[in-house]
Amino acid sequence: MHDQKDNDSLKLIPAHGGYRELKSYQMSEIVYDATVAFCDRFISKFSRTHDQMVQAARSGKQNIAEGCMASGTSKKTELKLVNVARASLEELLLDYEDFLRQKELPLWAKENPVAKKVRGLCYQENRSYKTYRIYIEVDSEEVAANTIVCVIHQTNYLLDQQLRTLEKDFVNEGGFTERLYRVRTEARKWNKTK
Repeated sequence: MHDQKDNDSLKLIPAHGGYRELKSYQMSEIVYDATVAFCDRFISKFSRTHDQMVQAARSGKQNIAEGCMASGTSKKTELKLVNVARASLEELLLDYEDFLRQKELPLWAKENPVAKKVRGLCYQENRSYKTYRIYIEVDSEEVAANTIVCVIHQTNYLLDQQLRTLEKDFVNEGGFTERLYRVRTEARKWNKTK
């Protein structure tokens, strides 16, 4: 008698998706919503920077989702797209750092009391943009930009962890081609015993 793990190993396309449950996706959604709000308030809508920042934030979120959906048939594509998400958020981080530098505003150190409060919000259950709203929808460009910088750093940390796990899984289990071979080999064995 096969257990559930055996049944899953015999499936050609394993369960995949589930990106909405990933902490990295949830945080990237907060980054996206926060960036839209920030750019609408502090950067001219006619500026290329406005569009580029919003698109970088969107790319971070969307590539996580797309990678998870592709994972059933391509671990390589999943790895690539999660890495693209990470790269997009790094680009966005630089945009916020440039904004602060050009406005001659400080980039908060980790020890900054408000930065500590913002970082602590990541432990709240069911967090969303609303969790961070009081720090983003303020009149202070410094507070809003630094808040989003904190959230991007946390998201990037999660993506780095996710990439390490995906890499390890790929090395240990292979990709879709190896799965095709394993499933076909198991099916042949099973047919011979019938």
